[in-house]
Amino acid sequence: VQLQASGGGLVQAGGSLRLSCAASGRTFNGVAWFRQAPGKDREFVAAHRRNRDSTYADSVKGRFTISRDNAKNTVYLQMNSLIPEDTAVYYCAASNNYPISSSLAQLPAYDYWGQGTELTVSS
Repeated sequence: VQLQASGGGLVQAGGSLRLSCAASGRTFNGVAWFRQAPGKDREFVAAHRRNRDSTYADSVKGRFTISRDNAKNTVYLQMNSLIPEDTAVYYCAASNNYPISSSLAQLPAYDYWGQGTELTVSS
């Protein structure tokens, strides 16, 4: 199983960007985005359970949207109103099992991880 993240880049504050994560030929029950800023731990950004709800970190709620195209086995993260604090390497993750809501923001809930794509937001 491979997860291939793409779409990162350099964006000015206030701008938008969409990240993509292509999974190799599978549809997962749980998918998520995490991010890791320099010198910081990896943190939860957003998650989606198949045929169910989406969950967001408070820091991105209202600005980021996670979505998935099951036909393409691809997960997206639409990021609007970007701020410098969003600068990080973004990782997509996927779970075989159907994650319970309380575990969606936890790294161990996910079985597979992409390689990361870097976002830099300039002020």
